[in-house]
Amino acid sequence: MLFHPFEIAFCGYSGSGKTTLIREVVRHLSLRHSIAYYKHGCHRFEIDREGKDSWVVGRAGAETVMISDPEKKAVITGSGTETLLERHAFAEHDLLIVEGLKELPLQKLLVVDSERKILDLVKSGSVTNVAALIVPDDPAGYPPFGIPLFQRDNIGAIAIFIETLLLDRALKERPLHGLVLAGGRSSRMGCDKALLAYHASNQLVHTAKLLQRQCSKVFVSCREDQAEVYRDFGIELIADTYLGIGPLGGLLSAQRSSPDAAWIIAACDLPFVDEAIIRQLSSERDPLRFATAYRNPQSGCIEPLCACYEPKSRNRLLLRHLDGKNSLAAFLNKSRIKELVLQKSDALQNINDQAERNGVHFS
Repeated sequence: MLFHPFEIAFCGYSGSGKTTLIREVVRHLSLRHSIAYYKHGCHRFEIDREGKDSWVVGRAGAETVMISDPEKKAVITGSGTETLLERHAFAEHDLLIVEGLKELPLQKLLVVDSERKILDLVKSGSVTNVAALIVPDDPAGYPPFGIPLFQRDNIGAIAIFIETLLLDRALKERPLHGLVLAGGRSSRMGCDKALLAYHASNQLVHTAKLLQRQCSKVFVSCREDQAEVYRDFGIELIADTYLGIGPLGGLLSAQRSSPDAAWIIAACDLPFVDEAIIRQLSSERDPLRFATAYRNPQSGCIEPLCACYEPKSRNRLLLRHLDGKNSLAAFLNKSRIKELVLQKSDALQNINDQAERNGVHFS
């Protein structure tokens, strides 16, 4: 990954039809995804004109200039090797399409020119990490390269290939972990909510078992002072390293320990959560979004404490934390997520005090 967790480049010689192809692929993919585009390798370009205010101030010594109007913004900065600026610019989007950069090791679709000259680079190994060839004529007329070949006008098939390639890569390279959130103070309940038993075992163990059926690893998020008691249940613990910020602290601590993992989190005060809820989060998660979550029909709100957070959410959560924004609910409301439909209206009801606890009954 150079600029985005889900990126793919279109590479080819000038005149091979890259930009026209990209335009049609973006038009197709943008029906389902938010797309970013990076045009690289221009000989020279100007987005500012001599004599304009931004040009004058830039020539006076300002190294970074932003131009904005009510509809758009543009940042003008000096070239450098650091990709952090690009990563921040593209972070809001589901995937990135790059035009150019055939020399870099990101996955690429090679757009073959009519004279097939670029195939010499493939044969010599000068161009690597080629996922597919896009050819101007009949793919049957090409020797086998061991990778898919698409005719350039078959836009639908090319778009589906990109989508499938990125999703499959995400599912293979991003393990799915589970996290029981048990670090709260339980002040309204008057006792530790994680140790209450609504089922055969207490909520900490019960919730962990639900997660274990879908996740490769399961952990308990807790405070340091809880660890001695929780360690007896035989579930690996992640003690909070971000303190005083609520459930976000537990998630950030887990993401710090395994930054490449997706995390299904489940609060310990949700006794109605069952295996079907966790299974749906696992099977229907969208790795290209920041998270997958349910909308609670009782509150009408997105539920942040029984949701799947993708690895790409970490940087955005950290930036929000640095800005003093520590609400997971607000993060989900302001981010591109996949929203799931809850089948049972009371499945995400949380139990916070003794009166609510006394009203819980399971057949």
